[in-house]
Amino acid sequence: MSKAKQKKQFFLLSLGCSKNTVDSNSMADLLLRAGFSATDDPDDAGVLIVNTCGFIESARQESIGALRELAALKGPNQLLIAAGCMAQRYGDEVVAWTPGIDGVIGTRRWMDIVPFVRELRRRKHPEPLYHLPDEAQTVGRDERGVLRAAVQGASAYLKIADGCRRPCAFCAIPQIKGTHVSRPPEAIVAEAVRLQEAGIRELIIIAQDTTDYGHDLGLKNGLSLLLKQIATAAPDIPWIRLMYAYPGYVTDELIETMATTPQIVPYLDIPLQHGHRETLKRMRRPANIEWVYGTVEKLRAAMPDIAIRTTFIVGYPGETDEEFEGLKAFVRDLRFDRVGAFTYSYEASTPSATVSWQVEEAVKAARQEELMALQQPISLARNQALVGRVLPVLIEGHGDNLTVGRTYRDAPEIDGLVLIPGELPLGEIVPIRIDGAMTYDLTGASVFDDGLINHPQITQISQLLS
Repeated sequence: MSKAKQKKQFFLLSLGCSKNTVDSNSMADLLLRAGFSATDDPDDAGVLIVNTCGFIESARQESIGALRELAALKGPNQLLIAAGCMAQRYGDEVVAWTPGIDGVIGTRRWMDIVPFVRELRRRKHPEPLYHLPDEAQTVGRDERGVLRAAVQGASAYLKIADGCRRPCAFCAIPQIKGTHVSRPPEAIVAEAVRLQEAGIRELIIIAQDTTDYGHDLGLKNGLSLLLKQIATAAPDIPWIRLMYAYPGYVTDELIETMATTPQIVPYLDIPLQHGHRETLKRMRRPANIEWVYGTVEKLRAAMPDIAIRTTFIVGYPGETDEEFEGLKAFVRDLRFDRVGAFTYSYEASTPSATVSWQVEEAVKAARQEELMALQQPISLARNQALVGRVLPVLIEGHGDNLTVGRTYRDAPEIDGLVLIPGELPLGEIVPIRIDGAMTYDLTGASVFDDGLINHPQITQISQLLS
């Protein structure tokens, strides 16, 4: 490959959450519009970018490993750029950990990727170039023409805000991304229309805290208003999914909007983090447990088929046996459809790092295992209640006469799947009769071909997972 061609190609590796994926796609969009082309082979790229994740230690190690691997293979005509959360938080350290990095650009200035690359090309100084301003900045299509979404198959993640203003004691996101900044509603709605025109079947609304949308714009019930605008402007997107709601901010207006807008699927991801009041107080999280019970009751009354997903942190500093038992009772009482349990990850410079009573790693791991063991029969019972029903399923893959899809109850990558015999059309939402249930996944058959229910591969998978 000629040096000139290589110079105009970029390789971009995105690590971490869906919000990071959106930022990566936005950087790629800017580079493409500037005349670059994308390549999946780092050897062919003149610009190598790793959009890092710095949320927890395991994610940081993955990011450092990826940077080191590319640094070891980098040629004399290639630039290596560390971008994203870890780059924003640990700029100097990232360079020290990974010799060979040419530039560091943080989460607050990803929109400057093109001039940043050009500046790196002009410079001859051997020291890395940093672009890590403290002031946060967000961007929408109305400003620079950048699509703030990430398309994966027939689904798209649409980012409605950046940053976070919540005071959670264990989280470094406000330090990394800055305070909450809502994107202009007209820009978000225009992007939803653009995604509709591209044939998207599922629109997933994301932010660090979706329920805080519009607060900085002076909007009351901003998320509810935005969802109505999106549904009206993009009526041909059949599924709109809401993620990352904050406890205490799921309002009656939001519940009504979800319940009365057919495109909004009855699904809510609301990371509660714990179920004991004292632990939540130390976490600097909303500690009104009664609110959770009342809101879950309201959600289920308004939408009897709603699937509620939550996440918990076990082993938080100071978590006693009594507090952990309180969390277990909370899970037994509320019977969430989906639960993720994570062990507390020590984060320097956060208030939780200064708590002297740190829970031992072995205790954290045991509590995580115990909590998930408690949740598994609940999830299984929830799935078993679906057997015999016909549910719409978004088809995502097929092969060897077997199709894989998701119901409205399952967000991509984090929830369950439906296994269906035969090969159904990709990207379509198909009615499927559910005929089997496992802890996390379902089996079913197209209502147009019930004769395929007894597929040997599905039977084998069911036996392995049950």
